[in-house]
Amino acid sequence: MLTRRHFLAVTAAAALPRPAFAATPALTVGTRQLEVLGKAATVYGITNAAGGNGWTAHEGERFTGTVHNQSGTDLILHWHGQTLAPVTQDRTRPDGGVQPDGGDDNYDFALTPGTHWMHSHQLTEQQLLAAPMVTLEADATGPGATVMLHDFTFRSPLEILKELASSEMHHMVTLNGVKMDHAMSAMAMPGMTHANDVAYDAYLANDRTLADPQVIEVESGPFRLRLINGAAATGFWIDTGLPTQVIATDGVPCLPRTGQHFPIAQGQRLDLVVTIPAQGGAFPILATVEAARMRTGVILATKGAAVARIADLAEAESAPLDLRLDAALAAATPLSGRAAQLLQVNLGTQPHYVWTINDGAPLKAALGSRIELMFMNPTMMMHPMHLHGHHFQVVDVGQGRFAGPLRDTVMVPPGAMVTVAVDLDKPGQWYLHCHHLYHMAGGMMTTLDVA
Repeated sequence: MLTRRHFLAVTAAAALPRPAFAATPALTVGTRQLEVLGKAATVYGITNAAGGNGWTAHEGERFTGTVHNQSGTDLILHWHGQTLAPVTQDRTRPDGGVQPDGGDDNYDFALTPGTHWMHSHQLTEQQLLAAPMVTLEADATGPGATVMLHDFTFRSPLEILKELASSEMHHMVTLNGVKMDHAMSAMAMPGMTHANDVAYDAYLANDRTLADPQVIEVESGPFRLRLINGAAATGFWIDTGLPTQVIATDGVPCLPRTGQHFPIAQGQRLDLVVTIPAQGGAFPILATVEAARMRTGVILATKGAAVARIADLAEAESAPLDLRLDAALAAATPLSGRAAQLLQVNLGTQPHYVWTINDGAPLKAALGSRIELMFMNPTMMMHPMHLHGHHFQVVDVGQGRFAGPLRDTVMVPPGAMVTVAVDLDKPGQWYLHCHHLYHMAGGMMTTLDVA
């Protein structure tokens, strides 16, 4: 298992290095320059052989090629959502090791249809070492665009983690004038919760802020948005302002659901179909930080439309993320009925920014079985829980059993219980962790051992 000490040892070597790129492998991990808030920033990037960002393929194809590491540091790369990949095709496993700087990794696995992504399993994800990995579905038609969200800071992730672990202000939270330890129970003190424990300089949508947003040209009619929350520690509320249907969660189709306001936690994806009106115009797609006013986004605009400046602060603070969307969704193809073994997953916290899952004990289950993971969160923060190598079905969010959406990352709000069902069709040791990167680095990570 990746211990806290090993995690810190690996990430300690990940200070941003010299810029470098290669053009020939299938994917190249290197560094690049961004301008954020008028300042230069060196970040990571994952480019394909054509020089584009990330990877796009079609259903039925395979990811067959080389990843060349020119990042200047050792690399642990995760194929998030690629459930058809065997455990040996992903370095994010207990015996996965690292891909050394300058080294090549060769891959060959069947691609999982849908909106997925790739990212480091180190704190370098905070420095934008992430990219879309979209496999266009056989029935996908019409125009669309992929939007990746990030939280951004000019500080190093190790500096942030050390501050979280050592500063009293980060293992204590102040709510309504009362100072409390993270370890205090949200179940014992309902309504006393906490979000956004990292102060960020900016929030990005496709590498840009609302001071200079990406403008995506559209025509009237349906337009598909593939949204990926690649943020390290931030959940968002998505607001479209247009007639919108949710058609997929974490890359898996769901029964369409109409709305304009949607939560997306770290690691999650949402596929939305918005309808551009016949008269055209410019339409902001905004992502507002949960429990805050900061926001980012892109602009959908028909040809010749005037694009107005959008403030990067909303008029009012948003609410904390919640499970109302998941409670309203249903999988397009739900899991078949069968018996399941229930495994309780206790999420916890201790002083000095230590986060736990079942006090570090791995989960064990039999190959071919169905299990249900009951996540219990007595802490005062939301945890987006991600299981490698599998999609699961949300079956209980505290309102009774239902056949909810299929996901690979489910948010567990403070004081909440969420249960998911998963069929274990592949052997191996699969990481189960919180997708708040600093919670994961603080110890909220274990394995599900399937044999």
